[in-house]
Amino acid sequence: MPRGGTGRHACLSPGPPRRGRVVAVHGHHFQVHDGEHVIGCVTRGKKGGVACGDWVRFASTHACSGVIERIEPRRNLLYRSDRHRSKLIAANLDQALVVVAAVPLFREELLIRCLLACEAADIPARIILNKTDLAETADLAEALRAYATLGYTLTAVSALGDIAALQALLRGRTSVLVGASGTGKSSLLNRLVPTARATVGEISQVLDAGRHTTTHTRLHALPGGQASGSLIDSPGMQEFGLEHLRTRDLMHAFPEIRGRLGLCRFHDCRHVREPGCAVLEAAQAGGILPSRLRVYHSLLQDR
Repeated sequence: MPRGGTGRHACLSPGPPRRGRVVAVHGHHFQVHDGEHVIGCVTRGKKGGVACGDWVRFASTHACSGVIERIEPRRNLLYRSDRHRSKLIAANLDQALVVVAAVPLFREELLIRCLLACEAADIPARIILNKTDLAETADLAEALRAYATLGYTLTAVSALGDIAALQALLRGRTSVLVGASGTGKSSLLNRLVPTARATVGEISQVLDAGRHTTTHTRLHALPGGQASGSLIDSPGMQEFGLEHLRTRDLMHAFPEIRGRLGLCRFHDCRHVREPGCAVLEAAQAGGILPSRLRVYHSLLQDR
């Protein structure tokens, strides 16, 4: 894997399909690393569905580029969706790091939705609380302690200070950074992968212009060799659609609901206002965060 970015581009002689990993996605254009070179690729026709982190088979062409022939089976896929389309984020992940911060504004619903998508895709998720150098962060850190009871690890760091705890989480794993614009993902990436600075600047300019529609993700090798792991950076987001989750999927994506399935009076309980509902009883007793139950009910209304 190329260190800290996508490596050296190459023109390869046409031949049989070879194996490579997608290390960057720019709309319908992809950069594929075959272990030695990076080749710019497209898909045939209007076929899409390629995510950063995918392993693919591609054939090189005479124009110093290639065509992706097929996607190899994935271990997992993280994506978001609305009624009209899906946006792929990354594939074949060991973990997702959801970055949050108290400044400019913490949006708990976005955090919840990111965690739900990870749960549904069977991707371990960790919460990264950035900007510990700010006074406002202390209150948010306290509020987020409740997520530890749900099984989520909370790691507090500052992109301006010590990031050793974050580096330890990344070692030997393929990880993705996700989160809202302004949480400091780009600053963390610069600390973790110093050679990524030019790429991050390009992404930041797009975000500062308010254009959040272009898919732009990139896989970086972490310094220290292959054993150090790799990190996929994704653009900041303002929303995280979960249209692809069915009602049953949604229930299972909430650990506090999943653990109480089968305990309600009615087997088809939707945990809204049914009598004898174990989930609602737990909420009334303070065992479920009201904010998370509100998000569940809001998502349920759309199904």
